[in-house]
Amino acid sequence: MAKAPTVYDVAQRAGVSIATVSRVLRRPDDVRERTRTVVHEAIRELGYVPSGAARGLAARSTGVLGLCFPDVDGIDEVDDLPDPVRVGEAVEVVRDVGGPVTARWSNLYLGEVMRGAELEAWRTGHAVMIGVARGLRRAQAVNELAGRVDGLAVLSKSVPDDLLAHIARRVPVVVMAGPPQDDAYDHISVDNRAGTRALVDHLIADHGLRDLAFVGGPFDSPDAHERFQGFRDALAAAGLEVPGEPAARSDFTRAGARDLARTMLAAHVTGRGTGPTGHALPRALVCSNDQTALGFLDVLTEAGVDVPGDVVLTGFDGIDATQASIPRLTTVSQPMVELGRAAVELLRSRLADPSAPAATVNLPVRVLLRESCGCA
Repeated sequence: MAKAPTVYDVAQRAGVSIATVSRVLRRPDDVRERTRTVVHEAIRELGYVPSGAARGLAARSTGVLGLCFPDVDGIDEVDDLPDPVRVGEAVEVVRDVGGPVTARWSNLYLGEVMRGAELEAWRTGHAVMIGVARGLRRAQAVNELAGRVDGLAVLSKSVPDDLLAHIARRVPVVVMAGPPQDDAYDHISVDNRAGTRALVDHLIADHGLRDLAFVGGPFDSPDAHERFQGFRDALAAAGLEVPGEPAARSDFTRAGARDLARTMLAAHVTGRGTGPTGHALPRALVCSNDQTALGFLDVLTEAGVDVPGDVVLTGFDGIDATQASIPRLTTVSQPMVELGRAAVELLRSRLADPSAPAATVNLPVRVLLRESCGCA
């Protein structure tokens, strides 16, 4: 096997310095177009592939930023993995009509945050490495990810506090989605409380609703907690009874919300008797995220409960699926792509000035009034 070409070979072939080759690869906008062309021609002719490890040793940086997300698909062990597709089997034709929605999981929120981070990293000449804090090896996986990147952005509460403090001794850390805490990290969040308050104000003032219930998220979710506080603010301002806890909690997934909705329907067998099933629910369900609201919509539709005629339903996030649901889901839209972009920008700023005070960025939200709350 022929010896792999090196950056020295590229520099010699292009007739430039090693530093110029590095700038072409890392900061192409700083190099004249003619020089970039010559260097890239040399790279193609030689078949040179840049070594991230070598660059990292030379520059004491990798050019890679990390994103760490929690395990949100319920797969904690290798045995939980779905069966692999069998190569060579015949085409299977399945009649899939008229049954209940059974899709396991789809978290489009995280997908949008990842897209924003990738876009900003691409714009600034960085790469993004993504890891999931999953299962019993969670600490090891997160630690290994931190060892391969220049900085790490984590979703709030996805990494234990002691592990995050350990990682922050080596690389800059940005915490996404959650209010700033008493720590030294940079934080970026959205206006969860004010957004939910504005949404519930609308339900009370414009639709005259008085029987409202909040479907919360996981106990350790700062976002879900803030949204519940916004719900409470609106009820208090309207002189309505303010609950101390959400009426129910889901796990932020559509599948988990469907299970919860079926349980609630089975339990609420007295009262108004909404829909042909005779089940009663609160007049309005304010859900802590869109996946939860869409899971409830799946079950309510199956049960013949009219939304919004019998039950008003709202979410939070503004994922694309809310525009395709029937009825379209009223939601609080947060700038998910901008959240990812801002996380990368905060990491870059921290790398440029490690001694700067911890920064806090709070992005605005928009309330999108649609058919599921009765806004035709």
